[in-house]
Amino acid sequence: MGSLTFSINVTLDGCVDHQEGIADDETHALFTRLMDEHGAMLWGRVTYEMMEGFWPAVARGDEDAPPAIHEWAVKLEAKPKYVVSSTRTDFTWANSHHVSGGDLREGVQKLKDATPDGVLLGSGKLATELDRLDLIDEYKLLVHPRIAGHGPTLYQGGLAGTRELELVSAAPLRNGAVFMHYRRAR
Repeated sequence: MGSLTFSINVTLDGCVDHQEGIADDETHALFTRLMDEHGAMLWGRVTYEMMEGFWPAVARGDEDAPPAIHEWAVKLEAKPKYVVSSTRTDFTWANSHHVSGGDLREGVQKLKDATPDGVLLGSGKLATELDRLDLIDEYKLLVHPRIAGHGPTLYQGGLAGTRELELVSAAPLRNGAVFMHYRRAR
């Protein structure tokens, strides 16, 4: 059975607005490596649509991008992408699939079971829901040296209780961000 790893960019004050992180070659290389290590991506509809609106054009070369960012886009194009949505079922971006079924827990558990290399989750709101269902196994956060002063923030909807985590590793990047890897303490 594969694991579910939640990975996201976050500022020191918990903001997960995708425009607040440092998007340089080093951070894109880090997320390319994370994507390579996992068998599939998992997003909510809003994140999927944001990604779908930009990255296919970068992969095709229709948008100018530095080599590390272009490499990430090409690999993302090929990677299986799964989407949780109650309002959309048709996903035309290459290798995109709907997480079907009315039960979120069952649908995501089936995806984990079918993906031995694990699933990489990249949506903040969906992470809150999946954490409530006790489905997230690991957390890989890139904490940026910024205070955004606005939202959306991590776990904005709250959880029923505290999650105890074990530190696996922490590594600073040249840009001042710190990549932190935690595992659920069970």
